[in-house]
Amino acid sequence: MNFKDYYKILNVSEDADKKAIKKAYLALAKKYHPDVNKSTDAEEKFKEVREAYDVLKDPAKKEEYDEIRKYGGANQEFTPPPNWGSSKSHHQDFTGHHDYSDFFDSIFRRSKEDFQQPGSDFEIELPIFLEALVKNDKQKLSFEIPKILPNGQRELEKKNIEITIPKGTLDGDKIRLKGQGGYGVNSPKRGDLYVTIKLVPHPLFDVANKIDLEITVPIAPWETVLGSQIEIPTLTSKIKLNIKPKSDIKNKIRVPGKGLPSKNSVGDLFINLKVVTPLQTSEEEDKLWKKLSDISNFNPRNEWNGGN
Repeated sequence: MNFKDYYKILNVSEDADKKAIKKAYLALAKKYHPDVNKSTDAEEKFKEVREAYDVLKDPAKKEEYDEIRKYGGANQEFTPPPNWGSSKSHHQDFTGHHDYSDFFDSIFRRSKEDFQQPGSDFEIELPIFLEALVKNDKQKLSFEIPKILPNGQRELEKKNIEITIPKGTLDGDKIRLKGQGGYGVNSPKRGDLYVTIKLVPHPLFDVANKIDLEITVPIAPWETVLGSQIEIPTLTSKIKLNIKPKSDIKNKIRVPGKGLPSKNSVGDLFINLKVVTPLQTSEEEDKLWKKLSDISNFNPRNEWNGGN
């Protein structure tokens, strides 16, 4: 049985007042009245419009419908929580009609003994750092699960659990925790909890293609001219990188197997070298820079002038 959205049926907003609801009802009732509209579905639409109006025009029933609307959710298979069918307000105005929908009857005429509702699945996001993806990392989760009490009221129950992030898990993956989701109504069967992995931006690494990592490494001007050996951090250790003299730093350096592990493969680490000049120098350093400037013919903008 699908949920009926009475607001959509009358084409009114959730905060529409009684005047707007009545105006919408009268227009639609006139449009679909069987004496006026001879289409095959006119009578059914007329009943649907009247049913929606009968609920939304009454403040008490509208309030109860709004609450159960949150519980059921539009366009979902639906069974109401208990005690909606046992309060007096559900019976006093509807005894004269016998052609309401099953959805209507399930809310306003059924008692809590008439049904069972298994718990619904529940989904939360877990923000984690990259380092958690390269090992079987344990993470603590704190969240709230909606619970239907025996009197039909809703409450949020706080949960604190610890889960393991399996090595090879990637950003956007879902971890299923069976039986840790929403509580059932008159049913011991709980739904499942789905934990969606959400990567937190890392201070050093960017992720590309889900499993590759990129890092920008600052180097001094003399390191790229003379060559050097520098240490590069990875997620698990440090590696040594040899920079050849007069290297073209525009090209990325690929280090195989130093990216993120997945279930089927391991990504690579791509290193971008960035020359950084010193902003604070001593008098002696300034003299050396001046001497280099005097003896060097290097012009980084030479290609702007056609090589001249």
